[in-house]
Amino acid sequence: MFLSVFSVSVRGKKGFTMNIFITGGNGQVGFELQRQFAPWGTILAPTRQALDLTNAQAVDDYLAQHQPGLILNAAAYTAVDKAESEPEQAKRLNAELPAQLAAYAAKHGIALVHYSTDYVYPGSGETPWQEDSPTGPLSIYGQTKLEGDEAVTQSGAHHLIFRTSWVYAARGNNFMKTMLRLGHKRETLNIVNDQIGAPTPARLIAQITALAFTPNASRLTPHIPSGVYHLATQGETSWHGLASEIFKQAVQRQVELAITPENTQGITTAQYPTPAKRPLNSRLALSKLERALGITLPTWQHQLALTLQEHLEHY
Repeated sequence: MFLSVFSVSVRGKKGFTMNIFITGGNGQVGFELQRQFAPWGTILAPTRQALDLTNAQAVDDYLAQHQPGLILNAAAYTAVDKAESEPEQAKRLNAELPAQLAAYAAKHGIALVHYSTDYVYPGSGETPWQEDSPTGPLSIYGQTKLEGDEAVTQSGAHHLIFRTSWVYAARGNNFMKTMLRLGHKRETLNIVNDQIGAPTPARLIAQITALAFTPNASRLTPHIPSGVYHLATQGETSWHGLASEIFKQAVQRQVELAITPENTQGITTAQYPTPAKRPLNSRLALSKLERALGITLPTWQHQLALTLQEHLEHY
């Protein structure tokens, strides 16, 4: 099955009443997960005000009260640079919270989906990373995400860990929207061109997650084995290449911009220093997930077109 223009259509069975706990429900991935999983049960996606995920006791109490039948952990400390000066906060959300959720899932015999990142790899070379490639995070963010992955893997829970890259969406704060905003104001932009990866929309991440589950009696059951899977789009580009494609596709849709695709200037990572070191190679091999689900993941250009169109129509 080629996965391109599609919407995962699911129908819960009559009397399907399971609670589906989604952390980070107001984030890019969490929002899309709510849309995809709504037909399968009661969505529990508490706001930060309703549930403080940095408070371990509050999380335990919430789990005990609501007894979810499935946990989708889309919460994370994603401020990559800020994590360098706030390691404890990053560790709580990226490592300790997944461990806590995994322990609950193992104890109660339910599945946990956890979302991770290409930042767990060292970022060297040009070969796409396999799921069993040696890890070597370059930042506090990457290290704490790896600790979360390891905790989930070792928990004994039925788990799916989806490592993805360069997440963006039609809503929220992300690279695509930032480029559109800057492109309205500026005639030239300098953008990093030596970090290579695959831009992956949150909508696709949620759709693929839904494809991994089958309704079974009163709960959802993953139909692929527990483990780590890479979930991204086909192909590769740099941030400079992505920006140029955003402007190109925006112009094709009659969006008025001050900039043209040709007026984006490529610069090196060394020319744009940041507190946290970024991986230069974020390429992810996708064959394990494609084989497990019997699909071919779509290209990043095609998914950008869908996401840009959604943004222009609804946001």
